[in-house]
Amino acid sequence: MEVQSSDLKQVRKAAGLTQAQLAQLTGVSRQTIIATERGDYAPSVYLALRIARAVGTTVEEIFSLQEEDR
Repeated sequence: MEVQSSDLKQVRKAAGLTQAQLAQLTGVSRQTIIATERGDYAPSVYLALRIARAVGTTVEEIFSLQEEDR
């Protein structure tokens, strides 16, 4: 299974946050936020919870699991 995080960018923008602001609120680098938004990085459960809290939503609203083709 693969983590799909394509909703993060929209949720972040709706919360009125820049990538740098979200990074600061969650204690990670801006590059980590960029990679997460692009789907190149699957955050830990702890980071996913911090992101969700920072943007005022749930982890499920931002991240979902997608079955990989076999």
